[in-house]
Amino acid sequence: SLLCYPLVGLGIGALLAALAAACHGHLAPLPGAALLLAAWVCASGGLHLDGLADSADAWAGARGEAARALAIMKDPHCGPLGVVALVVVLLLKFAALSELVATSGLWAIAIAPLLGRTALLPLFMTTDYVRPNGLGSAMHAHLPRRAAWLLLALILSTLGIALGWRGVAPLLAALAAFLLLRRMMLRQIGGMTGDTAGALVEIVEAAALVAGASV
Repeated sequence: SLLCYPLVGLGIGALLAALAAACHGHLAPLPGAALLLAAWVCASGGLHLDGLADSADAWAGARGEAARALAIMKDPHCGPLGVVALVVVLLLKFAALSELVATSGLWAIAIAPLLGRTALLPLFMTTDYVRPNGLGSAMHAHLPRRAAWLLLALILSTLGIALGWRGVAPLLAALAAFLLLRRMMLRQIGGMTGDTAGALVEIVEAAALVAGASV
């Protein structure tokens, strides 16, 4: 199923781009951005935002202890750092969306969810899953890695050709976010969990969207 995640991202991106096109010229940028952001959150049921909040709480409260970080992630309560992380990421998306709605930057809106879910492919292929019975452990164990590498290469090359120079900034921003988050995962817990994978999706999406709005 992990091989289909980029397709899910493409579908969400197409939906958001269509909604942005409908908003352009009919709604002011700020209400249009708010509507897009609400649709974006609803499209994934807030699943990845939950992972972002849990990861932020764990990384802030664990003080370098992997076992403590994993325990905090399983706590159903959301701490102050989790709330701050949610607000910051959603604010970045909202600000970028308002600019893209105003300038009709549909391409940047469309590719952000695609890049967010595409980032899961190299994460699962290069990073240990630290919860043996976690929701993603079976996907990690049985991921067809050769097909995943080929799919990743196909997506990136297609985006590079289709977007040209405009795609450089979002692709580089997505890569930088991926490398930074993966490094944090390895340092804090020695690998990844479903929560950190969700955090990666959200942060890569936000990074790509902000970069796209700056082009």
